[in-house]
Amino acid sequence: MGKYAKIFSLAVVLGLAIFLAVVAGDYGPWYFAWLVGTTMIVLIAAAGAVLFDTQEERGEREI
Repeated sequence: MGKYAKIFSLAVVLGLAIFLAVVAGDYGPWYFAWLVGTTMIVLIAAAGAVLFDTQEERGEREI
């Protein structure tokens, strides 16, 4: 990927972020917290599932 393509893609993302901030208005922080919280819950659940599967494969029954 060229240097100008990276700069253009970052400019597009920045423009989209500014547009969403204007549209969201005062609710912006709430939406941001909701997105971050939902992402963290999904990632933590996935990590727990991986750890559980690893324990099951090794035959360890203790938590």
